[in-house]
Order: sequence, then structure tokens, then C-alpha cells
Amino acid sequence: MLTKLNQAKKEWGGTLTVLDNWLAARQKLVILYCELAGLPPYHQEKRSLPKQELITDFCQQLLDYASTGHFEVYEQIIEQSKLDGKENLKIAQELYSRITTTTDTALNFNDTYAENASDQTLLSFDQDLSELGQVMESRFEREDQLLEVVHLHHTLA
Repeated sequence: MLTKLNQAKKEWGGTLTVLDNWLAARQKLVILYCELAGLPPYHQEKRSLPKQELITDFCQQLLDYASTGHFEVYEQIIEQSKLDGKENLKIAQELYSRITTTTDTALNFNDTYAENASDQTLLSFDQDLSELGQVMESRFEREDQLLEVVHLHHTLA
């Protein structure tokens, strides 16, 4: 996820302040995910559940990132795609629809774990976090494709 993020920052960074802030938020989200999942460099010899404070922080970042995408970034991309022609608009709307389906997974994760989750609920934490990671990766890929639709049109125009 970090490699793809660096590619996105290299390709679209500096284009718009909102994009720069959004990509920075994505980076923070990915780092928090790695920390929660115990991935390098956050690997621990003794595996244990993360502290609730870290889970809550991650959930807040997850919601902030998704909200910024939906209410600031995607909106601008869809509007720009309308100006770029029907084909670009169609592609952008299809990608947006596929991104939107990932939002439910993020919201469900937040609803389950953001506040003091019970010990019983936490038994599913690792599995749920792993599934969320796969959904996040898919979402990031679609978001990058959405940015590419607008970027390619303006590069060729």
C-alpha cells in the first residue's frame, strides 16, 4: 500500500492542495493500519491486541479520509469529468460507484471498534482488520484510477 501511495503522491502531488492533503491523510491511515496490524516496522515479538486509543485514532482517520474523498475530492473529479466529455464522466461514475461500496466496510469497522469494543468483539479484530486492509487497498486502487481519468485527459488535451 505504501509503494502505491508513493506513486500516487509522485504522480498527482502538487496538483491541488486538497489532493496533497488527501494523499497525506492516506499515508497517515496506511501507517496507522500497519501499526494496528503489527506489520514492519511495528512488528512485535509478543502479539497482543492494540490499545483502544490506537484503534480509536485509526477509526477516526479512516472516517476522515473517506469523508474527504466523498465530499471534496470525488465531487471535484466528477465535476471535471463532466467537462471532459461523456466517456470520462461514465468511467468516473463507474469508478465512484465501486469506491462507494468500500465505504460500508469502513463504516462497519468503525461502528464495531471505534469505541470500547467488548472482549468478545475483539476476538474478530485481526480478521476484520485484515479484511479492511484488502478493501482499503482496492479502494486506493480505484481512487488512483479515478485521478488518472482526469489526469490523462488534461495531459492529452
